[in-house]
Formats: sequence, C-alpha cells, structure tokens
Amino acid sequence: MNKTQLIESLKQQGFSKQILQAFEKIKRKDFVLENMKYRAYYDTALPIGYAQTISQPYTIAIMLSLLELKPKQKVLEVGSGCGYVLALINTITSSKVYGIEIVKELADKSKQNLKNYNVEIYNKNGAQGLPDEAPFDRILISATCEKIPEKLFSQLKENGLIVAPVGLPHDCSILTIQKIKGKPVIKKKISGFRFVAFI
Repeated sequence: MNKTQLIESLKQQGFSKQILQAFEKIKRKDFVLENMKYRAYYDTALPIGYAQTISQPYTIAIMLSLLELKPKQKVLEVGSGCGYVLALINTITSSKVYGIEIVKELADKSKQNLKNYNVEIYNKNGAQGLPDEAPFDRILISATCEKIPEKLFSQLKENGLIVAPVGLPHDCSILTIQKIKGKPVIKKKISGFRFVAFI
C-alpha cells in the first residue's frame, strides 16, 4: 500500500476533509524506523523501538475525528511516541501542540522529527499532565489505561474533550469523555482496539 492508496482507503471510510488533508501533508515515512520505511503507508501499527508503536492510520483517524479538532485549540497528547500524531494535530489546528513522552529516547527523537512544527515535547510522566500549560481544549491519550488519570482530567477546560483507549492492551475501547460541570461524561465508546499500555 502506498500513500495515495492509504488516503483513498481513509476517504472511503468517511473521514473528514481536514483529516484527509493532514494525512496527505504529513509524511508517515519520516516518523518510522529506517527498516520500516517500506511499510510506512500500510494501514497497520509499526514498531518504533522501546516496546512502543506508531498507531495504525485508521485508528489515528478515528481518534482525530473523536477529538473534534478546530483551529486555535490548545491540545495535549500524552504518550506522543515518535511525534506523528502531534504533526497531524498541529496541521489541523494551526496552533501550538503539546506532547508528553515518558521514554527519553523517543522524546528526543520526536523533537528532531518535529523541529519544523509548532510543537513542544516534554519527557515526563504523562499521568501528571502539564499543569503549567493547562487548561487544554483537548487531551489525547495514545496508550491504553485502566482509567483516566485524575490530574489529566483536572487540566481539561470545561466542555473540553479527552479521547483515550481504556481497558487492556489487547482489548480496549476508545472513549470520548467530555467535562461537563466539572464531571466526566462519556459521549462515545468504540470497542475492539489494541494499544500499548500506559506507562
């Protein structure tokens, strides 16, 4: 599968024009390992080292759809890995995006990958969020957790959205949770996904 075929596949699955344009603009091959570049546009997750993966494009497109991204929103991704999703979000929102990655080597590599984007990467524990930059309009968690860390939820704006896989690594559901009157309200749940575990 090449890039054109991947975009066509996502188009046929009904993803928005802004999401398709972001996938068109960002080169996934720039974010994968050298020995995986020939598979860069396969619609599958790929290893990026340190027991972590770059998610399947279809899964990423679903999460971006659930985030309901708009220009100028302040967005945080926790478990930002190689930085590919941050690049997509930065393209869609045209505003500064924040990432947290606990694996130092991946955080350092993603800073290199994203040097031409308006993105700031922090190498720290994602469960703590970024209190100095909060509140956020949107928070994306790109690793599965048993429950949403309370400190992260507290850094979400009123009416803001968190999108996160919740459950076991081999069997989890992607949830959209909205903050309404300070409380978490599940707006959507899509089952049947696999993710690396939240560290």
